[in-house]
Amino acid sequence: GFGDDMIIGVLDTGIWPENESFNDDGMPPVPARWHGICETGTEFNPSHCNRKLIGARSFSKGMKQQGLNISKTDDYDSPRDYMGHGSHTSSTAAGNQVQYIDYFGYAGGTSIGIAPRARLAMYKVLFFNNSYDAAATDVLAGMDQAIEDGVDVMSLSLSFYETPFDGNPIAGGAFAALKKGIFVACSAGNAGPHAYTIHNGAPWITTVGAGTIDRDFAAQVTFGDGALSIFGRSAYPENLLVSRVPIYYGHGNRTKEICNYYSLDPEEVAGKYIFCDLDLDTGITMYQQLGEMDRVGAAGAIFSSDIGQFVQPQEYFKPFVSVIPKDGDLIKNFITKSRNATVSIKFLITQLGITPAPQVAYFSSRGPDRKSPWILKPDILAPGVNILAAWAPNRGFASIRDDLLLTDYAIVSGTSMSCPHIAGTATLLKAAHPDWSSAAIRSAMMTTAYVTDNKNGQIIDMNSGVAATPLDFGAGHVNPNKALDPGLVYDIQVEDYINYLCGLNYTTSQIKIITGTSKFTCDQASIDLNYPSFILLLNNTNTTTFTFKRVLTNVAESSSAYHAVVNAPASMTVIAHPSTISFAGKYSKAEFSLTVSINLGHATLPQSDYIGNYGFLSWYEIGGEHVVKSPIVSAFAP
Repeated sequence: GFGDDMIIGVLDTGIWPENESFNDDGMPPVPARWHGICETGTEFNPSHCNRKLIGARSFSKGMKQQGLNISKTDDYDSPRDYMGHGSHTSSTAAGNQVQYIDYFGYAGGTSIGIAPRARLAMYKVLFFNNSYDAAATDVLAGMDQAIEDGVDVMSLSLSFYETPFDGNPIAGGAFAALKKGIFVACSAGNAGPHAYTIHNGAPWITTVGAGTIDRDFAAQVTFGDGALSIFGRSAYPENLLVSRVPIYYGHGNRTKEICNYYSLDPEEVAGKYIFCDLDLDTGITMYQQLGEMDRVGAAGAIFSSDIGQFVQPQEYFKPFVSVIPKDGDLIKNFITKSRNATVSIKFLITQLGITPAPQVAYFSSRGPDRKSPWILKPDILAPGVNILAAWAPNRGFASIRDDLLLTDYAIVSGTSMSCPHIAGTATLLKAAHPDWSSAAIRSAMMTTAYVTDNKNGQIIDMNSGVAATPLDFGAGHVNPNKALDPGLVYDIQVEDYINYLCGLNYTTSQIKIITGTSKFTCDQASIDLNYPSFILLLNNTNTTTFTFKRVLTNVAESSSAYHAVVNAPASMTVIAHPSTISFAGKYSKAEFSLTVSINLGHATLPQSDYIGNYGFLSWYEIGGEHVVKSPIVSAFAP
C-alpha cells in the first residue's frame, strides 16, 4: 500500500505546500484518528493543506526568546519553508509522484517519495538566524505536538551537540515517542569522516548515515576532430554546447604546468578554455585554479583533479569539467603534442550505473557514540549524496556566472537526505506490519542490510578509498524489500532501555527526565541491550572478552530453525551458544549468547583512529531463505 494510512511527522525548516510533490491526487480522506491542524501565519493558511499535507505547525517561541526577530526577508513566521530543506526531506520521505522532474537538465525522471501514499505533517522548528538554528525548547515542543497529533513516524534531519541524554531534547522527545509506538529516525550528522562524531546516538533512535548512489553528472570532452574523447564530472546548469574552441595549457618555467595564480597570461588565454593539471607538490586546489580562470578571463576550464567526486552540483557555477588524474594525463599529452588544440564539450549528461556504489559519504558522521559507546552507531546507511527532491522556489539555489537560478527541485547531499529515506522505509514496514514495535522495524532494516557494493566488493569509504567498517555504515545499506520479510527480529521493550540507562549510571532524576516516568527500579541494570549489532570496547590489555545475551523473535508465519555462521578475522574469536536455535511458530522466541574475544597481539588494525577489527554473525534459516545478519565490531573507547 506504499504507506497508505500512515502519517509521517517531519521536524525541519517548514514546507512549500504548492510544490507538486505535495499534491493529493488519488489520496483518500484524511484518517479520522488525526488530531493535527494547519496553522495560519505569514503566507500560510489552512487552505494550503490537503489530503497529502494534513498538518503544518510552527514552533519559534524559544528562538524568539533568544532574540530572533522573524521577518519575511529572513524567514517566514509560519510553517512555510524559506530555505527548501524541509520540503526536500518531506518529499523524500513521502512525496507524491511527479513526472518530468530534473535539475537544470540533469537527473531527469519521475520524482517519488519512499512512501508516496503516506500523509505528511510539518513541524517547523528551524529558523534562519545568520544560519539555520533551532532552540531546544522548540524542537521538544514540536516533538510533543507531533505525538499528540497522532503521527506514526518522525523524521528529524537535525541534531544538537551531543550531551548526556537528559540534556538532549531529541533524545527526550524520542523516548516519549517510543512509549507511544512512534518510530523515530534521525540523521547521524555531517561531521565525518573522523571517529566519535556521531550525533543522535540514543539507542531508541534509528541513526542514519549517508551513502552515495549509482548516478553522477557529466560532460563529454572531445579534443580536435575526435582524436580524444573523455567523460568528466560536471553539473553546469546551462544547455551550453562548446564547439571547437581553442584550449590553452601553459608549460615551461613560466607556468610550471599548473594553473596557479599569475601563471597564465590574460592576453594569451582570454576567451579560450584552459586545462589545469593536478599539482600534488604545491597543494594547489581546484578551487584556487578556478580563481586563476577568473583572473585571466578564460571562457571555461578542464581540471585534472582527485577531488571531483567531492564537488557538489551547485558548485559548478562556471562551465568547467573535472577529470580524474589518469584522464588528465591523456589530455596533457594531447595538448602538448598538438598545434592549435581545440576542445568541444557537451554538458547536461546524466550517467547511471556508476561504480562502485554505494560508498560511505565523506561527510557522514562516524561512531562510536561518545555518550553511549556500547551501542553501535550509526545503525544503517541510506542514500544521502546528490538526492533530487522538492525545494522552495523563493530564492536562488544554483549559480550560473553572476546569476542565481530558481528551482522547484534541487540536488542536495547530507545525512539530512538519508534520514527521510529510512523514515519512509519505516513507514512502509509499519503499514505492512502494524503490530511491529519500533525496535522490530529497526531490526528488520539492520539485519537485512547489505555491505557489498555494485562491484561485489565491500562498501568503501569515499574519503579513504578503502573498505569501510561498521562504524562507518552501521549494519550496512538499507534494503527495503528484504526488510519486509526479515524472518527474525531483535525486539526491545521500554523497560529494557531504562535498564540500559541504569547501566550507564544515570541517576534516578536523570532517568526520570529522559523517560518521563518515576515508576522504575535499577535492579536489572545492564549495558547489554537486545540490539541487532554488537560492539566490544577495547581496554589497554592485549585481550578483551565480553559475552552478549540476545533474544530473537520469529516474525515469519511458520515454525523455523536457524544455525549460526560467524565471519571474523583471526584476532577475533566469536562463539554463539547455542549454534542452532528453533522457533515453534510466529512470535516464538529463542535466546542465545555471543562470546567475543579480541587479541590485539594478533590484530591487523585498519588505517583508522578508533577501530580494532570487525566481523559478522549471520543466522541462516535451515531449509529456508532468511538470513539474519549482525555486525560485530571492536573499538577503542572514546
